[in-house]
Amino acid sequence: QGVKVVGIDYLSVEQFRKPGAPAHRMLLSNGVIIIEGLNLAEADPGMYEMYCLPLPVTGGDGAPARVVLKR
Repeated sequence: QGVKVVGIDYLSVEQFRKPGAPAHRMLLSNGVIIIEGLNLAEADPGMYEMYCLPLPVTGGDGAPARVVLKR
């Protein structure tokens, strides 16, 4: 099925100040959604369903979102 979403509990999937944003470009050009800045501190390892509820922002390339995990 392939990777559909990449989430990270850091500010970015990108190396800080990486020219050209190659990680973003590679993921987005392959249809992979990027979710950054997750708080996974209380999430135990395991399988979850993830629900991502972004704010409806028009004309942008990203938006704040509420992300919920369901065991």
